[in-house]
Amino acid sequence: MRTLTRRILRTLVLLLAVDLAVVATAAFLLTPWLVPVRDAVAAQLPFGDASTRIAWWLAVLLPALVAFVWAQLRYTRAQTMAEVDAREVGPEAYPDLHERVRRLAQLADVEPPRLAVADSAVPNSFALGTLGGATVVVSEGLLSALDGDELDAVLAHELAHVANRDATVMTLASFLPSLTDGGYDPLADHLPGGGRYAVGAVALVAAYAGSARLLDAPLGSLSFTLGFLFLFACTALVGGVALGALTAPVVVLGRSLSRAREFAADRSAARLTGDPAALVRALEALDGSGDDRPTADKRRAYASVQGLCFLPHGFGAASDGTSSVVTETRSHPPTDERIERLRAVAREIEARSV
Repeated sequence: MRTLTRRILRTLVLLLAVDLAVVATAAFLLTPWLVPVRDAVAAQLPFGDASTRIAWWLAVLLPALVAFVWAQLRYTRAQTMAEVDAREVGPEAYPDLHERVRRLAQLADVEPPRLAVADSAVPNSFALGTLGGATVVVSEGLLSALDGDELDAVLAHELAHVANRDATVMTLASFLPSLTDGGYDPLADHLPGGGRYAVGAVALVAAYAGSARLLDAPLGSLSFTLGFLFLFACTALVGGVALGALTAPVVVLGRSLSRAREFAADRSAARLTGDPAALVRALEALDGSGDDRPTADKRRAYASVQGLCFLPHGFGAASDGTSSVVTETRSHPPTDERIERLRAVAREIEARSV
């Protein structure tokens, strides 16, 4: 477990470093337009020649990094829950589910997470983490397929992700790859219809006017407009290439953590419930062959959520066979390997009880 904790911490640090690189790249590309802000802050600082550098961090980089991380976690949670049509539920609607999670959370010594239920007949579950707390999502199919100790075992698995903090790390890791793939479009999601075009037009006009201090041509002239378009195109091109390059290490980090975190959550759930066989039965029931769950093709199509789920078949596929979000940052270890490791845990527990 200490090895996993170190890996999670290392992954988080590296993800934040990538986020800082993204913010710094954006700040560098927008420097011509941000210099007035930096200089205004520097004028208020009593650090002499160092004021400009300090102002750059205080006025631009640090606030942007904090806002970027916060927005990633908040947006990814909302987008992922919308993707699986999940809604938060209270104890009055699902009293048994809340009681199970409350009891298991007490045993795990963690704050009970928010609970959400996905309107899907496909049995599965996953955990999301944000700065404001965690959310465990289960499908209607899972609640129908499992009960008793098996359901407790799956919920304990998700609580292990919450306790290990890997739910937050993987939530953070899913944003940049989905953004690069075109699966996430925050502006379109928050400003449907013509709103995003209006915001884009206002930003473009502001950038055009702000370029007056950069271009040696009369504002509004043909030469000024051509110079602005060239500057804008170069900024967008370099920014796109940089985003793609910085996304690659996030994909590697997510994949490197995924297998270890699943094994650790299985082991923690088995120890928490004291019944590894219950989790084995749940895995066998939900991942067995010959049922009507999604096929391998559908599993690949639903890559946005599958890496977070208890099992990698997600919650279903879109009607056209594709998912609106495609993220390949995570993968699962084979189910038979998970079962074999759980049986080893059972042997350990049995040996200690003798």
